[in-house]
Amino acid sequence: MGIYKKISFICLILLSINIVEARPISWSGGSTFMYKSNSMFTSYYYHYSPTYKYSIGLEYIDDKYFKDDYLNLRATYLVDRKNTKESQRNLYFTTGISNKLEDSFFYGVHGDWETRRVFTSFSIINKHRKIKEYTENEFQIGLAPYAGEYNDLHTWIMLKTKKDTLNNIWETYPFVKFFKGDILIEIGYKNSHWDVHYMMRF
Repeated sequence: MGIYKKISFICLILLSINIVEARPISWSGGSTFMYKSNSMFTSYYYHYSPTYKYSIGLEYIDDKYFKDDYLNLRATYLVDRKNTKESQRNLYFTTGISNKLEDSFFYGVHGDWETRRVFTSFSIINKHRKIKEYTENEFQIGLAPYAGEYNDLHTWIMLKTKKDTLNNIWETYPFVKFFKGDILIEIGYKNSHWDVHYMMRF
């Protein structure tokens, strides 16, 4: 399947998903800024949620592995959610294409399930480049040492395991997550590299 057929197929999936009733990516009219840095790349990502069903945004990538940089046009859809009195779960579809159309696009799924004291998540992202095609897999589990109230500082002690088919090895390491209001910070460390994620909604 050629790249343009793949892109058309992804767009068709996105249009189909758009009709599913779902929880907001952000609130309608809300924006999010994210910064992420690890041993493979550094990312600066801004997205806007036109409605409560999806978000669209631009991401600048400094690719440390391929020694390249580029822009991604990204879209994320909340495909499914379920809330109970004790927990909630979310399933997302995400896709993007870079300004180097012949080189780079990606698509995948990620999801989470959480209570006030337990958090789990997964992510499976397929990345296509002219020089290489690979998959990134990531799983997280964490516990909150206390159950904070709505406006409190929330703290999570987390464990992350991930593998990409470039290095083809599983890496597992601890990190901590702090969340208060519209700001989230995650910090981990492995093999002399920091793994940092910062998110702010506004």
